[in-house]
Amino acid sequence: MDLSMYGQAPSATEIERLARAALARIPEPFASHLADVVLIVEEFADDETLDSLGIEDPFDLTGLYHGRPIGEKSAFDSGTLPDRIHLYRRPILDEWVATGVGLDALVSHVVVHEVGHHFGLSDDDMHALEDGAE
Repeated sequence: MDLSMYGQAPSATEIERLARAALARIPEPFASHLADVVLIVEEFADDETLDSLGIEDPFDLTGLYHGRPIGEKSAFDSGTLPDRIHLYRRPILDEWVATGVGLDALVSHVVVHEVGHHFGLSDDDMHALEDGAE
């Protein structure tokens, strides 16, 4: 998709800034459980990730949570990788241009959805969390 009519496409650094701002708006009691979650912005998901999810088009994945939901963690989890939220810049930008939704709102939506997975929340719970983060 040609983004030239919008000026220079936002960088990974800009997407990360928007994502961190969205995380900062997450209300308690959720916010206090996010300190150890690592935020990663990449251009696209790697082939292994796409294959494991059965996704053929890398533009179909805007974000992904890697880790165990809070309710499934135990004291025996030491030595495991930290929970991670991956945001995929190019699919986010593609959706931004295609939908006309503000980039900050779109990044916030993706972040909140992935935070929801961190907590093992249902889609309804995620919508309530997103409404509280606006």
